Amino acid sequence: MADYKIESQEVETKQYIVVQIGNEKYGIDIRYIDNIVRMQKITRVPKAQSYFKGVINLRGEIVPVMSIRKKMGLEDDVITDASRIIILKVEEKGSLGVVVDQVREVITLNIAEIDKSGVSAKNAKDTFINGIGKNGEELISLFEISAILEEREMN
Repeated sequence: MADYKIESQEVETKQYIVVQIGNEKYGIDIRYIDNIVRMQKITRVPKAQSYFKGVINLRGEIVPVMSIRKKMGLEDDVITDASRIIILKVEEKGSLGVVVDQVREVITLNIAEIDKSGVSAKNAKDTFINGIGKNGEELISLFEISAILEEREMN
């Protein structure tokens, strides 16, 4: 009697929160997201890098907040009612808030729908993008969270 291996039909998927920064949409891997909060008073910190907005007090925890726009070399944030601070939680580094123009939706992408061909590992460090997700007709740039966080210590 022959052994038959049954192929698994499960497709590996990842969930992303889609945020808008300017006219572009970006995906943040949901595993890194601890919380999404409305804009609040950000206390400036002297001599911090230009892309650091300052710190907020989130339920007793002091959380540094940065502007992804400024980090990527774009114009400064325009704060509106739709602006949010996304609290990222990364085990080794703790919490970090990032300002986004708007939170759009949660999407689930099959690994097959993520194109990494145009993004090399070195390039990901420069652009903060580790792939492009295809969500229907839309293309969504996927953030490389470790590149966004790592740079924090380097500058």
